[in-house]
Formats: sequence, structure tokens, C-alpha cells
Amino acid sequence: MNPESLSFIFLSAFLINNFVLAMFLGLCPFVGVSAKRDTAFNMGLATTFVMFVSSVCSYGINLVLTKYNLEFLRLISYIAIIASSVQLVEMVLKKFSPTLFRALGIFLPLITTNCAILGVALFQTARGYDFLQSVAFSLGAGAGFALAIVLMAGLREKLELSNLPSITQAAALSMMLAGILSMTFMGFAGLGGSAA
Repeated sequence: MNPESLSFIFLSAFLINNFVLAMFLGLCPFVGVSAKRDTAFNMGLATTFVMFVSSVCSYGINLVLTKYNLEFLRLISYIAIIASSVQLVEMVLKKFSPTLFRALGIFLPLITTNCAILGVALFQTARGYDFLQSVAFSLGAGAGFALAIVLMAGLREKLELSNLPSITQAAALSMMLAGILSMTFMGFAGLGGSAA
């Protein structure tokens, strides 16, 4: 598979180089909001939306910064874009879904500090993706984040009904599940050829 094709870029960000389970970015919401499947799914959607908006805006800002030789402003520009995107998501959720807004709690504004979102903007710039490649990369990364957090929530809900020793519950159980999921995703490493 051509490593520059849109399908490979999407598949790579979605499964092969999953931001959470292969690159270990965005672990805070992955562990903090994965107690219930509904909340995890909505958090995945919100994060995917923020990744998409910030990726598109970062691509445009990078063009402007490169044109005027202001590349040193990339990082601060990307952070401002991500913070603005999160504020937009917060306002929309507060207006149209107050229940979900309350359910996501402190983790919604913490999307601003989600290093996976900043990672998308920085990786697409470093890899020199064009506009469509950047869109495919951000959607793949967002879908991969949503998949990882929903899988984790499903496992945690199932294990709540199990009779586990007290020492393996709470944070210890979450870390063990994250490790097992990460090892499972290592199986996708050879998918689509040998390109990274």
C-alpha cells in the first residue's frame, strides 16, 4: 500500500500507529473518561471534532507562517487553535446537551491539554502532509482515539460485574487493561506493508 495514499494515512493513524495505544498520547482522558461507554463515546466524538478542526486550522496557519518565515510561532499558534476549538465544543455541548456537558465534567476543558491533539498538528506539519492528507490523518487519529476509549470503557463495564480481588481494582485494573489493549494493537503493526 502506498504510504502517501489517503487510505493508508487514515488506517495508520486509526490502527497501526494509534495515538493512545501505540504512541501513548492522550492517556489522561483515556483513563479518566472510560468508566461508561456512553460518556466515552461522546468524549471520542468531541475529541475527533477538535482534532479535525485544529488540524484544518493548523494546516492553514502553517501555510501563512511558512510564507512569512515565522515558523517559530507554530507551537503557540497550534495551542491557541486547539484552545479555541475546545471552547467551541464546550459552548455547543452546554447549549444543546447539558447532560453530556455535566457528564464530561472537567475532562471536557482538559481536551485543550490533550497531547494527542497537539500531536496531530505537529506530526502533519513534520511529515509535510497536504490538505487532504492532513484531513485523513486527523480523522484517522480521532477515530482511533474514539475506538480506544470505547474499547476501554466496554472492558471496564464488563469487569465491574466480575468478582475481582480488591488489589486489582480501580487504577491498577485500568493500567492492566490499557497494557493488554496496547499489546493487542501491536498486532496491527504489519498491516498495509512495512511503511511507518
